[in-house]
Formats: sequence, C-alpha cells, structure tokens
Amino acid sequence: MNRYPLWKYVIVAFALVFGFIYTLPNFFGESPAVQVSSAKATLKVDAKTLERVAATLKQANVDSNGTFLDTTGVKVRLKDTDTQLKARDLLEKQFNPDAADPQYVVALNLLSSSPQWLTNMGALPMYLGLDLRGGVHFLLQVDMKGALTKRLDSIGADLRSLLRDKNIRHGGISREGERVVIRFRDEDTRSKARIVLEDSQPDLQLTDQGSGNDLKLTATLKPTAMKRIQEFAIKQNMGTLHNRINELGVAEPVIAQQGADRIVVQLPGVQDTAKAKDILGRTATLEIRMVDDTPGALEAAMAGQVPFGTELYVERGGRPLLVKKQVMLTGDRLTDAQPGFDNQTQEAAVHLNLDSAGSRIFKEITRENVGKRMAILLIEKGKGEVVTAPVIRTEIAGGRVQISGSMSTQEANDTALLLRAGSLAAPMEIIEERTIGPSLGAENITKGFHSTLWGFTAISAFMIMYYVLFGLISVVALASNLLFLVALLSLLQATLTLPGVAAIALALGMAIDSNVLINERIREELRNGSSPQAAITAGYSHAFDTIIDTNITTLIAGIALLVFGSGPVRGFAVVHCLGILTSLFSAVVVSRAMVNLIYGRRRKLESLAIGRVWKPGHSTVAK
Repeated sequence: MNRYPLWKYVIVAFALVFGFIYTLPNFFGESPAVQVSSAKATLKVDAKTLERVAATLKQANVDSNGTFLDTTGVKVRLKDTDTQLKARDLLEKQFNPDAADPQYVVALNLLSSSPQWLTNMGALPMYLGLDLRGGVHFLLQVDMKGALTKRLDSIGADLRSLLRDKNIRHGGISREGERVVIRFRDEDTRSKARIVLEDSQPDLQLTDQGSGNDLKLTATLKPTAMKRIQEFAIKQNMGTLHNRINELGVAEPVIAQQGADRIVVQLPGVQDTAKAKDILGRTATLEIRMVDDTPGALEAAMAGQVPFGTELYVERGGRPLLVKKQVMLTGDRLTDAQPGFDNQTQEAAVHLNLDSAGSRIFKEITRENVGKRMAILLIEKGKGEVVTAPVIRTEIAGGRVQISGSMSTQEANDTALLLRAGSLAAPMEIIEERTIGPSLGAENITKGFHSTLWGFTAISAFMIMYYVLFGLISVVALASNLLFLVALLSLLQATLTLPGVAAIALALGMAIDSNVLINERIREELRNGSSPQAAITAGYSHAFDTIIDTNITTLIAGIALLVFGSGPVRGFAVVHCLGILTSLFSAVVVSRAMVNLIYGRRRKLESLAIGRVWKPGHSTVAK
C-alpha cells in the first residue's frame, strides 16, 4: 500500500545529489581578483596576453591562486586584497605604459573560489546583488535635447541629399535650435521641395516662412517623432552600456531605465569605481571615411609630413593607413551587423544593414569610388581606430553591405559586435554615485544567513516536538526544499539580493504548511479509526488537493509580481515562485518516499510516531 517502485526512489536520490552538487559552489565564497581586458577595438586579448600577465606577476614574486583566459579577458585570482592591489599596479604599469592612451583595461574584481571540478560540471555559485556582494551604483542622466539635436543634424544631411537627387536647388540648409531651415529664392522651388519632403519625411512638420527673395521652409519634429527618438535613445544607450560593461567582467550587471530620461547601472563585485566611471563615460562613434591612396602620400605621412585633410592610422595587423578627414557616413545609419560568409569565396565576412538614408548615401559613395579603399573607424575619446578597410569592388545599393577579406571567423564576429555596439544615441552624465564595500555586503549575507538559519531551527524544533518522527521527516523534507531552491537559483544563475533572502525565509515558512496539512490529515484519519497504513495513504492523497490549490493561488500572486514588478520586487518574485515549485516536490514526493521507507514494509503496523492523537471521549498516543 505504502511502497514506491524503485524508479521513484532513484528519482528522489538523483534530485538530492543534484541539489547538493549545484548548491555546493555557494559555500566557497569569493576571492579578490584582477582582470585584464582590451580597451581598443583592434586589440585582442589571447593566450599571449595570458602568458604576459603570468610572466609579469612571476617576475615580481606575486603569488596567484589561478590565472585563466575567458571571453572577457585574462583573470587572476589572488589570496587577499593587498596582493590584489599590488598586482593591479604591476599590470597597469606593464600593459599601459602611456597613461594618457591606455591599451588595456586593468580592473579590480571578485571571482568565485569554487574548485575547478565543480566549474567543469557547470556548477556555479549564485550571482549576488549589489547589496550582498558590494560594488558600485550609478544613476545616469540622458541628454534628451542632445538626442534630438543629433537627429536634426542627421535630418539636415538627409534633406540635402534628397533635394540634390530631385534636382531641387536651394540656398542652404542649416539647423537653428530645434528646427532645420531650408532657404529658397522663389516660391515655385519651395513648393516643389515641400511636396517632396512631405512624401519622404513623415516625421517632419513643415512651415513656410520669409518673403521676397528670402523664402524659408522650416522643418520641426512632430511630437510623436520626438517621443520615439527619445525612447530609442534610452534603449540604444542601455545596449551600448551593456557592451561596455562586459570589459569589466561583471557577471550580472543591472541596467534599467528609471523614469523618462535616466538609467540605473549597478555593477556588483566591481571595486574600481574610477575604472567603471571611465568605461561608462566613453563616447564612441562609428565613421566611414575614404583611404588616401595617392602615391607617396603614405610615405610622406610616416616621415612626419601628413598631407592636408588626412590622418595617419594603423589598421589590423599593424599596417599604417592614411585616411581622409571627411566623414562620409556615421554609425547612426547602421541598423544591424551580423557575421557570416562571402557567397563566392566562402571567406568570413560581416553583413551590414543601413537605413534608407544611409543606403542612399552609401550607394553614392560606392558609385563614385569603385576600386578605392574605404575605412571603417571607431572614434573614442578623440582617437580613432581602423576596424577594417575593404576595397570597394562595385556600386552597392539596397542598404546591404558586406565587409570581407583577410579576416578570420572570430575577427568577423568581433567586428560585427563592435559595429552593433555603435555609439551613444545621446550624451549622458553621472548624477548619482554610490559605493557599497565588500565588508558591508558580507555583513548583509551573514545577517540573511542567520535569519534563515534561526527560522529553520525554530520550525524544526516545533515540528519535532509536535509531530515526533513525522515532524523529523518534515524537517528533512524542508531541508531538501532549501537545497533544491538554492541549486535551481545557482543553475539558472539568478541574482540573489536581500529581498531574495527574505523570499527564501518566507519559502521555508510556507513550505512547512504542506507537511502540516499532511500530518494533520493523517491524524484525522487515525481519529476516525483508520489503520496506520490506510491513514498514511489517505493523509497524502486527501491533503494533495488542498496543497495544490493553496500553492497555485500563491504562485499566481508571485507571477504577477514577476511580470509587473522590477528591481528588488522582481528578484523577490523569482525566488518566491521557485520556492513554491520546490516545496511541492519536497513536501509531497520526498517526505512520502521517507515515510514509505520507514513504514511501507511493515505489514502489522499498530501505531505511528506522529504525536498525540485526540479521540472523542478518551485519548491515545500513536507511537
């Protein structure tokens, strides 16, 4: 009657072992570390960089607990913070001899101390939020006026190109404040221009102004277009920030919109505030320029005589390149960049998509410069780097552009990522900055651990005193629930914050309710005269419906918090919902498996160790 088939016991045992393995990494804590990553678009961090880092530390007699290379850079795990600071200074001096033009980002960080065999199994610790791990918090203000100004400048260039294509002569196009002004000499030309612009620029509100020979057509953005541009600016800035934060090696950064024009950035584990501010404050832009292939010009530039209107750069591989200063196209026109392969040569390539205006401009550039080289540059802090410089083979129309030639698959992936990252759609400034030290985070972890521990202890003491052996089984089931919950959070790499710790404590209190329902139902069956074996069966089967109902209603509330909440509320909801699911399994399956192991094979069972069972008129104790 109360026996599980072997496969059910195997599932329970497997779940417990699985939970133990994936919970284990959370007990090893974190070690101070230093990370070295690339600060340049054309500079790669590879195995040679790893060897250079190891050699630098070995030469200075700095002991490390492991040096390894991953997707974000070289990371060095160290034994204490003093060694960490010493290593940072050594690597900074070695990798960035020119402080004004750093080639690498050398940042302080925290890394998990769990052993390699657990990491190889994919068993990683939970990410800890800012309040538990320490780190930095920034509130950035997005300059929405700057976004609109940038868009108006772009519109001015579009209008100039459009009117030239339609052979409509004008007296000049300029931006004046928050409007674009086009000047004409006669009414007929202005009317033609108005018709063309109304058809091709639906976002603009056109107004006639001026008289005589000084006729003007004023273009302003419609309110709906302004709102859309501002929303896009926030989204693009958030995406660009996320790409930049990867350089710091932050495992789970929080980048969220606050209000209409602010962005919150939280970087758990980052200790180097100055480095974080430097990376967040970058203003990178993408530019397309033509290469100056005039015979003798490159040699003269390398000799120190740079021709007028050109600049000397270094492309991939260290080769010098002379690039014209005139910007033909900017990254604002780029909508997507994906790695791929050339259909004819099967070489690695990058496929770009341009918007309508960018397609028209690019078509003109390629038509007029067939056989010449075109340089794609990333401009950052006033300094540019050549990402790639392909030869224009033919006129390119349709807005789809392919960059190929002399690049590996990895280089194509990296180039596509750089081009997708693009630039900030609008300037930003840091208006609030907070730093939470690792010691404060450790104190919060200790308090959260103690609250959970004492809550678990109090529940366990009550259950064992009140339900005896069944109370002990309930406590073991509750412990397995906690094990499953932490294992799932670790496996999903969820971020645990103080509200999440509160949700764990709440999950323990709610999980024991299911066992109380089961135990009381078994007592009720015993009071009604059922045999012990029948009482166990009826207790679990009758209590199951009630357990499902109560947990589903609570789960609905948790899902509502998950869908509509944000920040700490969302973190609480994630732990809350997972806790409900694990409690169902532990309270029903795990506890039933233990009861079946203890009582299932006893044919002549006379009593149950479930505490005092009261009957009408007299009392007995089921032992």
